[in-house]
Order: sequence, then C-alpha cells, then structure tokens
Amino acid sequence: MKAVLYICHGSRVKEASDQAISFVKECMKENNYPIQEYCFLELSEPSIEEGFKTCVAKGATTIIAVPVLLLTAAHAKIDIPEVLDELVKAYPDVALHYGRPIGVHEKMAEIVIAKIKQSELYVKNKSLVLLVGRGSSDPDVKRDLREISDLVERSLDGVKVEDCYLTAASPSFEAALQAASNSQYENIIVIPYLLFTGILMNTMRKTINGLSNSNKNYALCNYLGYQPAIASILKDRIDEAAGAKLYVPING
Repeated sequence: MKAVLYICHGSRVKEASDQAISFVKECMKENNYPIQEYCFLELSEPSIEEGFKTCVAKGATTIIAVPVLLLTAAHAKIDIPEVLDELVKAYPDVALHYGRPIGVHEKMAEIVIAKIKQSELYVKNKSLVLLVGRGSSDPDVKRDLREISDLVERSLDGVKVEDCYLTAASPSFEAALQAASNSQYENIIVIPYLLFTGILMNTMRKTINGLSNSNKNYALCNYLGYQPAIASILKDRIDEAAGAKLYVPING
C-alpha cells in the first residue's frame, strides 16, 4: 500500500505549525493515496520519524516523502535525507521515494504577481517590489528566488523586483529596504516569500517600522499561505516522485 508523507519545516510559533497542518490537509484532498500523513523536520511535532512510523503502522509498503518547502536548500538536500537514511536502514522492506521541493514554477510567479496587483501601492513605473526569502547559505536558494523574481518582473511592465533575504544570504532585507528608501520609487511593496506566519513576519514588520522614509509609501503583504496553485504543484511533485527511482541514501 502506498503512502504520502508531507515533510514541513516546523516553527516555534504554534500558529505557523497549525497553518502548516491545515495547508497539508487541504493538499491531501488533491491526492488519491490511501495513507497520507504530515510531519516536521524540526521545532514541531510529529517528527519525520514519527510520521514515517505512522505510515508503516497503517500498512504502507511504499512511502513517497515530499518536502513542503518553497525553495531548494540544505533542508531538502541534506537535513531531511539524513533522517530518511536512518529510516531506510530501520525499515528495509519499505520502498521510499523522495520528491523535490516546490522550487521554481510559473504558478509561484503568478501567485506573487497577484499579491502585487492586489496591493493598493501597485502603480506602474512607481512601484518597487522586494521579494523576501527566508535565506540560506546554499546558493541554490538565491538562484531559485532570483529566477522567480525575473519571471515576475517580465510579467509586470514597469515594476522592478528585487530579491533579498532574512538570514544567511545577501542582500539582507535591511539592506534592500534601505536601498529602496533611497531609490527613485515612491511605492515599496514587500512580499514575504514564506508559506506561513511566524517570527520572521514580526521581524519584517519591525524592520519596516524602523526604517520607513516619510517620502515613501510602504506595504507589507501577507505570507503566501494556502493556494490551490501550490497544492497543484505539490501534487505534481508527488506524482513525479512516485514514478522515479527508489531513494538512494546520501551516505550510501
């Protein structure tokens, strides 16, 4: 019997974890698998090990593990596989397939475009968009978010889109916001490229309040949250993984 294991990041903020669970439950409706479970890499429960064991206890002989992460980074490439490696050893009779993160996709650009257009500050040739990612030392994160920024910019004539990061990558959100305050643009639209709420949203609000230039207009949009388009991409990632080769442990 086949199972899907949705692996979320996790958060110290209970509201964010609750949103992740609600998000995954909506995504489950799009997938016709007899067993579907959610889990978290860190900071929230159940853990990946607990989610995997639940799938097995319910009769899963094949598990499709998919990271519910926006961008390709160390979490998807190293941290999650390290846990899966141990589970493959512990459950040699269970076939495991491992999917890709959401990553770069035209539908993700469309979601960002819709948020920009919904902003009261959206004015052609007068709006600068800061697309704010969580950040990582992994260069693939910058590559992915810049590619999405380019897709958005090409679709919105007269709107400049800059990518920036909250941690571990440059330019930092603070630096990008300061540059924006000194730019020619009147309207600064900040798009958090985050799935759920959390500490980082509060950090952005405080930073904007601290750096706001009276000659500029600032708007902090909401995090992405559940979107049918994201559920569709996640379904594609699950189907893709289901048809791919079995997971090969990164440590042999």
